[in-house]
Amino acid sequence: MTHRLPPQASEWIDRSRRLGFRFEGRSYTGFAGDTITSALAANGVRLLGRSFKYHRARGVYSLANHDVNALMEDRKGGRTNLRADVTPLAEGMALSAVNTFGGLRQDRARLLDWFGRFLPVGFYYKTFYKPRRLFPFYERRMRELAGLGAVDPRRPRVSTAKAYDFCDVLVVGAGPAGLSAAIAAAEASARVVVVDENPRPGGSFLYQWSDQPEARALATALLERAAALPNLEIRPATVAAGAYADFWVALVDDLRLVKLRARSVIIASGCIAQPAVFGNNDLPGVMLATAAQRLVHLYAVKPFDRGVVLAANAEGYQAALDLHRAGVPVAAVIDLRPGGEPSAMADEVRTAGIAIHAGHAVSRALPGPGRAAIRGVEVAPLDDAGRVGFNRAFELPCDGLIMSVGWAPADGLFYQAGGRMTWSESLQQFVPRSESTPAGLFAAGRLNGVYPLQDQLADGRRAGQGAAAYLGLTRGDSAPAPSSEGTLTHHGSPPPSHPYPVFPHPTAKSFVDLDEDVQYKDIIHAVQEGFDHVELLKRYATLGMGPTQGKLANMNAIRILSQVKGQTVLETGVTTSRPFYHPVPLGHLAGRGFHPHRLTALHSRHLAAGAVWMPAGDWQRPAYYAATGRSREESIAEEVLAVRSRVGLIDVSTLGKLEISGPDAGAFIERVYTGRFASMAIGTTRYGLMCDESGTVIDDGVVARLAEDRYYVTTTTTGSGAVYRELQRWAILWGLPVVLTNATGSLAAINLAGPQAREVLRPLCDSGLDLSAGAFPYLGVRAGRLLGVPARLLRVGFVGELGYEIHIPAYSAGLIWDRLLEAGRSHQIRPFGVEAQRVLRLEKGHVIIGQDTDGLTHPVEAGLGWAVKRDKPFFVGQRSLAILGKKPLGRRLVGFTCSSSGGERRIEECNLIVAQGQILGRVTSVSYSPVLRTVIGLAFITPAHAAPGTRFPIRLDDGSLVTATVAELPFYDPKDQRQTQPLAPN
Repeated sequence: MTHRLPPQASEWIDRSRRLGFRFEGRSYTGFAGDTITSALAANGVRLLGRSFKYHRARGVYSLANHDVNALMEDRKGGRTNLRADVTPLAEGMALSAVNTFGGLRQDRARLLDWFGRFLPVGFYYKTFYKPRRLFPFYERRMRELAGLGAVDPRRPRVSTAKAYDFCDVLVVGAGPAGLSAAIAAAEASARVVVVDENPRPGGSFLYQWSDQPEARALATALLERAAALPNLEIRPATVAAGAYADFWVALVDDLRLVKLRARSVIIASGCIAQPAVFGNNDLPGVMLATAAQRLVHLYAVKPFDRGVVLAANAEGYQAALDLHRAGVPVAAVIDLRPGGEPSAMADEVRTAGIAIHAGHAVSRALPGPGRAAIRGVEVAPLDDAGRVGFNRAFELPCDGLIMSVGWAPADGLFYQAGGRMTWSESLQQFVPRSESTPAGLFAAGRLNGVYPLQDQLADGRRAGQGAAAYLGLTRGDSAPAPSSEGTLTHHGSPPPSHPYPVFPHPTAKSFVDLDEDVQYKDIIHAVQEGFDHVELLKRYATLGMGPTQGKLANMNAIRILSQVKGQTVLETGVTTSRPFYHPVPLGHLAGRGFHPHRLTALHSRHLAAGAVWMPAGDWQRPAYYAATGRSREESIAEEVLAVRSRVGLIDVSTLGKLEISGPDAGAFIERVYTGRFASMAIGTTRYGLMCDESGTVIDDGVVARLAEDRYYVTTTTTGSGAVYRELQRWAILWGLPVVLTNATGSLAAINLAGPQAREVLRPLCDSGLDLSAGAFPYLGVRAGRLLGVPARLLRVGFVGELGYEIHIPAYSAGLIWDRLLEAGRSHQIRPFGVEAQRVLRLEKGHVIIGQDTDGLTHPVEAGLGWAVKRDKPFFVGQRSLAILGKKPLGRRLVGFTCSSSGGERRIEECNLIVAQGQILGRVTSVSYSPVLRTVIGLAFITPAHAAPGTRFPIRLDDGSLVTATVAELPFYDPKDQRQTQPLAPN
């Protein structure tokens, strides 16, 4: 850490804790309390990033979240677009700059800087719109070159909770005015919350006044008083990101978004230091004076080896003295004002041996090696009209230039809360318009145009007392806000902001907006082309549209536009401030995601067996069980073959399980499902298909009749909740005497399937439960006990083999699962997952609702017309299906086979069927069948192409075509003999 200074009075770093990290492939160390930028600066690293458009070298500029020169990604943490200026350093970070091609130093896209003359403002509007067919190509190239960080899709989702809070008074800003306001309101018994985006409260106390013992004593006293008030809470590292109606304010910290409702709001957010515009004003080494002061006082970092100060106010002279006292040589102060600084600070600067050039400007920074640093500045005199005398310029050698030429109020939140601003000529700054400020909203400190420290404290007390009076906590009216043309002065000096710190160089690039690489000449050209309104200029030139929303650009842009149009700043106006004030992580906006996460009673068994998980509705289910030395495809194939040749078992507890009972249970089911169920024999099951009023298929399952007035119904995993709610709705509308019981969570279900399933299950059955084919035929349902546990067995066959769906209380699922595995050990039983189940059902041509159907599918086109009994008196969707039946089919669900879809030419679900430029349909299910040893699938296709033997092309993801052939369904065991015929014991 070659540029680390001796300990400073206000430093935030912990020198006892070293942190190691990497940047652009090199190893560095920093201290706890460092930001990424300060740690790199301490190691002498000047080049931190590349600009958005021209890929110019960029370095430390504001160190306050007001620019994106240092935008990085942490490859170890999987995070991107980190603002290095304010992101705390962490152990082990693996950092690199975003938006580079070949690394930061060797960024190939830096060549764009040399072609800047061919990339004027709005060039993409004019250049790439013809021919239109090429615009997608141009758009992709522009996005690649001017992009930011890339999202890592492998990064696990972070669940971010939201919080809600209330207070009497919210104070935004924990600087001198904010702390004073908060204390005044709290002393009046208000519950006060103070938020500040910095990691510690104190604001400008910590870096602009820290060299003054009196100011440090004031800061200590204020913080101690605040800590002693039980009704005052300070929340550092918290951004007030947006203000909404009725003082609803969004607070953002590292962990969450807090939605806070305040009864009154005090904005003491201060002002943002503004840059000057001159040639090469963006190069590493050029920075705001406040950035240099933060480096020195907060992080004990020497910002450069020899500096020059460009000043137009007393703060610039203070910054020069701060650098001098820290041991950083200052070559000169370049003062834009003809008379220089009238206060005693000028004498202090001269006494320190620093030259002062009043009435001069920096015309350009002189690039150093690789244009990644500066080697000096070119200084030129200003005439009476403020024009630069370029022909009389001289050079000053330096490697750092700091600017203190003016301020812009941090008024974004004030605007969003309903406040309005007006222009103060005496301050050269926008200040609140008191007559337009909503009741309960107050401004304090520099936002009010108040700069002397004692005046800031007094203005804060005024705002705090005003908030208390507004809430009725004190009597009388508060003192009025200071007038923008009032008597408060700034250290006895001229206005704190220069009226026009803009000195464009005739040959070097002069930047107004560093976010978007907008130059002075871009603004001029935009105005010449008619975009001369402040809002139009913003959008056409992309001025102030970057991540920092013009915090450093808007004020200079307004001044330039005002001068070009011959208007006052007030006549030119400002752009609209909208949330968010700072960028907010999308995860904070998304919140924790209210998605239920359900586990079956057999979850621990699946874990022990090596399950690889997949989501199924609200549930986590095993996709397959990983086998040592086997790939995913091999593991799934082995599970399929085990079911076909021996026996397997699968956890189907996620199925919806509903009991419907009552005198009209049969009539109710007849109305809900499309088939006939009232005439079912007790002890039998039938396939049930459900449609909505439009005739669209919405669910299917098995309907079992347990008694004259009692049915047991299963639904799909994803549809269980919706089906239960729909049944409740119909029961209420129809007024039928039925009772609906949702047993999905209380019952577990296991499907035992395969030629040897009966032999595995038989030893577990108590006497009275006969599994013989005659006593328990296909599509039967029986009740009995397994190992003393009450069980309901359904002989159904979704996978096309002899199978038993075993429904038992969830508490006993583990016992039955374990005993089934034990009984099946000699038969080489193995559990199978959802992926194998999908292959097995696909071999039988069984439809999965929601996968092989969509929001418009009706039964006939899905091949389910056999399940619809149109001659019933009524069922939901009957009228719509009758209307649809009179129209020709637009598509049919068919089976297909394909022998050439391995490896790189794999067909995927949703691949389109395209012929002669027309879309004929799409693939809904597809898989390789290890039993049939070919690719099989289901697809919607036009009826003209649905006849067995018809060949059709499927377009793959890479654009190539594969030919498939329509096949008869089912693919496997077309006569259903394996699940319907009695099987002899092996």
